[in-house]
Amino acid sequence: MDLERPAHLVAPDLLGAVLTVDGVQIRLTEVEAYEGESDPASHAWRGPTPRTAVMFGAAGRLYVYLSYGVHSCVNVVCDVEGRASAVLLRAGEVVSGEEAVRTRRGRVPYARLAQGPGNLGSALGLMPSDSGLALDGTRADLVEGARGDIAVGPRVGISRAADTQWRFWLTGEPSVSAHPTSRSGRT
Repeated sequence: MDLERPAHLVAPDLLGAVLTVDGVQIRLTEVEAYEGESDPASHAWRGPTPRTAVMFGAAGRLYVYLSYGVHSCVNVVCDVEGRASAVLLRAGEVVSGEEAVRTRRGRVPYARLAQGPGNLGSALGLMPSDSGLALDGTRADLVEGARGDIAVGPRVGISRAADTQWRFWLTGEPSVSAHPTSRSGRT
């Protein structure tokens, strides 16, 4: 998969892909794009910091940050080195490693095991200390998969550039989080 493109172009291509981390595999069903210094909703909007440095690095790494001091959120870094661009992984379906995920997530319904960015990060067992982890097949990997119908809508949970239509999800997937109205279509 070509990740050396802007996040809003990579994001729909990540749908249906399977992310593997330490043996747990999650099929991605919902993602959201952030375009670095040109996007006021991006962590990289004000330029590189120690936390966001990985976003300015090579594509094909994970940017993991802590949200509300509790939830690890996972992003796939894209575009060319020096230009911060990342796709937030919002939801997915656990396809392998359910026992490990249940140890981390407890007794929640199957569709909710990786529903929402914090739950997805927890399901994978990732922490901010894992930020920079390469998708090179050693500890983590990303493999393209079948997509189906894709819906497009505004990003959620942000206060700046919230109307930007860079949220993508697979229609009819039970793991996708609740969302506002959208445009549907195949991309």
